[in-house]
Amino acid sequence: MTRRSYPLSRVYGLLEPGPVVLLTTSHKGLMNVMTQSWHTMMEFEPPLVGCVIGGNSLSFEALRATHECVISIPTAELADKVVAVGNSSGRKIDKFHAFGLTPQQGSLVAAPLIAECHANLECRVIDTRMVNRYSFFVLEVVKAWIDPTIREPRTLHHRGRGVFMTSGETIKLPSRMK
Repeated sequence: MTRRSYPLSRVYGLLEPGPVVLLTTSHKGLMNVMTQSWHTMMEFEPPLVGCVIGGNSLSFEALRATHECVISIPTAELADKVVAVGNSSGRKIDKFHAFGLTPQQGSLVAAPLIAECHANLECRVIDTRMVNRYSFFVLEVVKAWIDPTIREPRTLHHRGRGVFMTSGETIKLPSRMK
């Protein structure tokens, strides 16, 4: 087998952790949404998600202050909006208004759900021990919502440097997990 060296700065695209999501916060009367792709499942029950949020962002400030957010999972049909949200700052514009996203009230957290997304996960921060060093928050999903009209959601996956792929064919293999 032929092998060649691969740049360490591009390893992220090989290990992408899951779908690109939109993370919402609400703090001091301001709702914000950011595009986020650095997250990982940490536990099944209760569902725990670890995520990295840039330390200079409005979302970081809000999440640190309120300890609440919503992880909204868009489908590939929202790709242009997802990228536009990621390329803008909530300090300068209202991203919900600018990109035609509809905030909806959740049931357990103040951060808004996004109506256009396939799934919305209301979350609370349960561990901040790695925030100062790595900007890494541990979230517990406390309520989950899905749009039952979307039967086979195609999600976006960030490969790095503006390159995305969409989820493809679903296959089912034998599993002992219940």
